[in-house]
Amino acid sequence: MNQKTIIALKEVVCVAGDRPILEIDDLKIVEGERIAVLGANGAGKSTLLRLVGGLMCPHHGVVRVLNRTLSDPLEPKAQRALRRDVGQIMQGLHLVPRLTAIENVLIGCLGRVNGWHSLVRWYPADEIKGAKAALNAVGMISRTHTRADRLSGGERQKVAIARLLMQRPRLILADEPTAALDPAAAADVCQLLVRAAAGATLITVVHNPSLLPVLADRAIGIKHGAIVFDCPVADVTDERLMSLYRPGERDQARFITTTAGGQLVSHMGAGR
Repeated sequence: MNQKTIIALKEVVCVAGDRPILEIDDLKIVEGERIAVLGANGAGKSTLLRLVGGLMCPHHGVVRVLNRTLSDPLEPKAQRALRRDVGQIMQGLHLVPRLTAIENVLIGCLGRVNGWHSLVRWYPADEIKGAKAALNAVGMISRTHTRADRLSGGERQKVAIARLLMQRPRLILADEPTAALDPAAAADVCQLLVRAAAGATLITVVHNPSLLPVLADRAIGIKHGAIVFDCPVADVTDERLMSLYRPGERDQARFITTTAGGQLVSHMGAGR
């Protein structure tokens, strides 16, 4: 059965000042794919996520996401519909510090709850039950009533993933979701994120290449705003990874890639 294309970028150009920051001739992503986006700082990775998430418009070209054309600003009603279908975990997580874990998770159902109900924090019983189930799924049920500002970094990431479970999006965009976590916590969060994305399309900006096999089936490498490779994760080599970085950055990152059981295992270490 043919898979449905849910993201299509054609002749897209984004500019900052007089400098192009993203130039993509043609990119298609189909329903259910797991995509990793790699590149150096400033390569255009986050710009790509912002385009796909409807947070910005290109200066030229066409962006279509979930049967909506995002090349021009959307009307408020269309924006709300897009927000329901697109779940995002950005580097700031956007949890509300003074709200408890379950209150933050319940934010994920706002697209299904009347506005005035959300203002007074009144949620239907089935939504509260769903929020507890989501917290339980990410191992956070014991922290249900703990304020977000009293959670650890890894715990906050798990609450953000539980919020995604509550939202039930068709598309999930994650911008370096493990950048501030230790390796063990990062692997745990990645596995939870992939489970939360079951049935949805997942696009993740990846900080650490060792997480590629966990997060993605397909890898897109971006350098100076252009795609330099687009291939299965199993075909990502040291040479391809190193091609994304300037000489000075290569000196600060060592990539060791091996193949074990047909799967890529890649490790990144900071040089001293």
